Formats: sequence, C-alpha cells, structure tokens
Amino acid sequence: MKGRPLQLFEKLYAEIDSRSLRTPIIELPVKADVRLFVKREDLMHKEISGNKYWKLFFNVKEFLAADMSDPMLITFGGAYSNHIAAVAALGREIGVETLGIIRGDELAGKWQQNRTLATAAANGMSFRFVTRNEYRDKDTLATELKTEFPDALIVPEGGTNEQAVEGVRYMLDERTKVLDYLCCPVGTGGTIAGISKYAEPGQKAIGFKVVRDDSLAETVSKLSGKNNAELIDALFGGYGKFDEEHLHAVERMSKRFGIPLEPIYTGKMFRKLFELIDEEYFPPGAKILAFHTGGLQGFVKTENKE
Repeated sequence: MKGRPLQLFEKLYAEIDSRSLRTPIIELPVKADVRLFVKREDLMHKEISGNKYWKLFFNVKEFLAADMSDPMLITFGGAYSNHIAAVAALGREIGVETLGIIRGDELAGKWQQNRTLATAAANGMSFRFVTRNEYRDKDTLATELKTEFPDALIVPEGGTNEQAVEGVRYMLDERTKVLDYLCCPVGTGGTIAGISKYAEPGQKAIGFKVVRDDSLAETVSKLSGKNNAELIDALFGGYGKFDEEHLHAVERMSKRFGIPLEPIYTGKMFRKLFELIDEEYFPPGAKILAFHTGGLQGFVKTENKE
C-alpha cells in the first residue's frame, strides 16, 4: 500500500487550482434591490461534498506525504455530521481505513436508521460511540486514539483547523472577487474563517450559525485573523432539528430555484438569508454570494427530530 494512497489522493485533487472554476455560480431572482448568487460547491464531488472537499485537502495531503506504513483517518462527529460522511468517502477513494468517533452512545444500536451514518458505513467507516460527556473532552480522546493508532491522522470535529482554513481559499476565485457579501452555514467555523481570511478588501463574510456555540466567534477570529466576519443565528429550533414549517419552507425554496437543499445547514442559511433580504439588511445594489456547502446525503424526511 505504501505510496498508493497518496497517488490516489493526487489523482482525486488533480489540477486543484482550476477546480473552483468548475463549480457554477448562478443568480437567483429576488424581489428586492439586491442581487443574490449561489456557488454550487455541492457539485464539486458527489460524496466529498462542498466545503468538506476543501477542508480535508491540506490535512490529508500533508499526512499522506509522510508515507506512513499503515495510514488511517480518524475523526469526530454527530449523527448529522456531513464531515463524517465526507471522511468515509475520501477513505474509500484513496484506499485508507477510516474510524468515526460518534457523539451519543444511544446511537450504537440504531445507527443503521440514520442516513448519514449508514452512508459512512457503506463507504467503509467503522464507528465508536461515546457518551456526550466523553465527547466533550475530545483532546483526551484524541490522545488516547493516537496511542492506539500511531499511524493515524486525527482530524478534528468538522475538519476545522488551520489546514482546513487554507483549503477553503480554493472556494474563492476570480468570479467571487466582485461580490460584496460572502455567506455560508456555520457548524464548527472553519469554512467561514477561511472565507473571511481570503476575502478581498471591502468584502464582508457572513456565517449563518446552525449550532448553539458561544465560542464560534472567537474560533473564527483566531483562524481568520481578520475582523470582516459576522455570525448570525439561523437555528430555527436547534442543530439537527426542524419542524414542518421549516421543512416546507426549505422544500419551497428548493423547488422555486431548482437547487437541492437540506434542512439542517443550507436550508437554514437560505431561509435566514431571505429573511434578511426582506428586512432590507443589505444595502440597495448589494451583490450577495451564498456558498452551497453540500451535505445532501444526510437528508431524509423520516430523520426529522423536533
């Protein structure tokens, strides 16, 4: 296997400097004196979807370049983690074993009912289910895992770290430079931090928070190094939760614009974004770009948890 995963990885990410240009930017009609565009990062890869494709790039490239004898990818996430699904798919693509540390030991006996976890398992990922208290101390878990698996790369929850921020810069290109606002949903903060860091002077980054986490602003500021980002709550009931009203709103937006959305990340971002447009949050003539960050593999109506 030595050298083979790196070769497969390099093939997967070939011509990386031009890959951002392969994702279309489309304009959506809005009833306001602003212009709204969507960059379809969800089309970057069928399973390593959206921002996950870029957040994993430098993390995994540097790891594989070390040429470990028995490489392995280990990461953390919950039942609705798009990052878990993306790591599993990447492991399958490059022939590397993957392990997911899953928040909530109550899921151990019923993970097959969860679309995201079932998808990850189908791509070869093994799971360890830990209690929510154990999960909060991920530093201790990571230390123990590194001892048990010395040749493994321990990727943080959501893939968020400095290497992830560096990868997110590939979501920006010549087309995005002329836009005023750059928007994305926020879970762990890595994507909005990267957008903020590599935005043009005068551009504003707006992150739509789908989780309750008061530390996100500090995380984004630290990873970005700039003060051009704003975080706006888009919880609509809480992380991984949505009622029928929200579900119908997301379905209406998806049908109206012909863009597949899921209700946990992109659906909440777009719903809140349209509310802001209606409230005239953006000045007349503003050009707004929303990044579609993928995660469609996890959506199935029966997973609605109110």
